[in-house]
Amino acid sequence: MSGAVLLMDMGTGKTLTTIAVMGRAYLNEKIKKVLVVCPASVVPVWEKEIEQYADFENTVITLEGTMNKRKQKLKELVFGKGLKVAVINYESTWRMFDDLKEWNPDMIICDESQRIKNHTAAQSKAMHKLGDIAKYKMLLTGTPIQNNPLDVFSQYRFVDKTIYGTSFYIFRNRYVRMGGYGGHQVIGYINQDELIEKMHSIAYRVTKEEALDLPEEIKTMRYCELEPSSRKIYDQIKKECYMELEQGEITVTNVLTKTLRLRQITGGFINNDDKETQFVSNAKLDALEEIINDVVIDSNKKLVIFAVFLDEISAIKKLVESKGIKYSWITGQVKMDERGQMVDDFQNKDDVKVFICQTHTAGLGITLTAADTSVFYSVDFNYVDYTQAMARLHRIGQKNNVNHIHLIAKNTIDTRLMKVLDNKGDISTTIVDNWRKFFE
Repeated sequence: MSGAVLLMDMGTGKTLTTIAVMGRAYLNEKIKKVLVVCPASVVPVWEKEIEQYADFENTVITLEGTMNKRKQKLKELVFGKGLKVAVINYESTWRMFDDLKEWNPDMIICDESQRIKNHTAAQSKAMHKLGDIAKYKMLLTGTPIQNNPLDVFSQYRFVDKTIYGTSFYIFRNRYVRMGGYGGHQVIGYINQDELIEKMHSIAYRVTKEEALDLPEEIKTMRYCELEPSSRKIYDQIKKECYMELEQGEITVTNVLTKTLRLRQITGGFINNDDKETQFVSNAKLDALEEIINDVVIDSNKKLVIFAVFLDEISAIKKLVESKGIKYSWITGQVKMDERGQMVDDFQNKDDVKVFICQTHTAGLGITLTAADTSVFYSVDFNYVDYTQAMARLHRIGQKNNVNHIHLIAKNTIDTRLMKVLDNKGDISTTIVDNWRKFFE
């Protein structure tokens, strides 16, 4: 079998398992070169984990920096000892496709493979072509299906094209019932038992419940009230968005754009007509300050704070700094080669009490078990990002019950958004069919 899938929940050790697999294949003289493709934030994690756990000779490089620097590092890897491993992010695969093809890896690891669920994306097409030339391939994910079964096709097209074939449209006709305007909308699913049976024919499934004896995970809500001035702004924007949608086309993109404005207000910010950010509410910051006082100052414990928007991150950093608390932080603004140190400082230094991170950027590949309490200052509609973020604390190495505190502005979109995430449903269908509920 040349392709295999590890459907392993977050925190169950899929990276360690994969290192063991590639090590055994190398020792059995099956492979000499491995390409690991993963989200950008996880690139330095692979280098560190191989260094820590690999009990076989190896040389690992991370393809980061300028394009010329990446190409040079890949060329120099030929002089490495043992198993040669190159780690690269998804965006760079299609930009470096010719170089990677020429390097001709024996094995390709596709980590967090849901990143190639869109079969038309450039990075997905590049992975398909690379997969066609590699002798061995592995998919690693805990969530192969994020929104609907169509997500499976592109991932399995890479790992083993004999499972579902190479035509997306034949796949779609086999497992999806189309309808609606022009027959372009998914209205139902068919032959799902067959789809699942094929999916698991080359997959190994591991759940947290099966593999880990983890402490309890608790979700709590902390409510706050928007000030009268910010409530007035919120209600006005909500009314405008509702009217614009009533008079326009109801699509996922349109609804998300309108709800984005409401979510920004509950976090304390709004963009004015000049595209400048305006601060409009202290509600969530005041609630967060109480939590920081309770957890960090009074209880002398560590705290992780997740937020979606950069303006929120900036405000949170200023709040923590005003209290003289040392912290680590990760957003898209933090360089890749600095992120590992940020995590190490939080995990290992007693005086670094708070970790502040943008959910989408820091929700993958890092361990934050030094804390047993997190605050979700804000969330969005991405269920995978949300669960990935929670799993940073609730994973191997956690000894205490984990409490995830969610800051909710009363009578706002925050409440509806949490219901969507809790229901784990088809986000696209929920948004289009029930869009009015987000503006009640």
